[in-house]
Amino acid sequence: MAAASSSTPAQILIRWSRRSLASFATCLPSSRLNVLRRSKTFAPKSSTPDRLNTVVFGVFAAVALAIALVGVAGVLAFSVSARTREFGVRLAIGAQPRQLLTSVIAEGAVMAAAGIVVGAACGYVLVRLARSSVEGVQMPGSLPVVASVVVLLAAAVVASVLPAARAARVDVTEALRSE
Repeated sequence: MAAASSSTPAQILIRWSRRSLASFATCLPSSRLNVLRRSKTFAPKSSTPDRLNTVVFGVFAAVALAIALVGVAGVLAFSVSARTREFGVRLAIGAQPRQLLTSVIAEGAVMAAAGIVVGAACGYVLVRLARSSVEGVQMPGSLPVVASVVVLLAAAVVASVLPAARAARVDVTEALRSE
């Protein structure tokens, strides 16, 4: 047991799992034994800390993007429902549904652009504050920033499509009859 105490917990776990698998191997067909023997050298690629960090931060970024999409779509859906009468009047005096569609999508893009500008300004200030107290903090390069801006604007446009389509399909008589 003295040799086991100098081993790391990972080595102890590996030895224990090999012994457990060997005890179960007696009831397995011989073809499965070969798979078990080869699995000794298997090391998952996600075990490296950098790769794990990338995956975790990627998942968090995807969740944040989904929340942003739902937020933009929700705000625009509320705006469209509140402005149903306005859209009906605009359609009644000759506006094309395509004009309503583009105006609502543009409204979503403007909201996203305002959020990006405020977020970039706050990020810049936070990096400057962090740089003064933590060594090694750097500003991100231009490529990740530009890529983030493009992804966020594209996501806002995609999130704006459903509320915009609803605005373009407003029934003029129903919109004018309400209220």
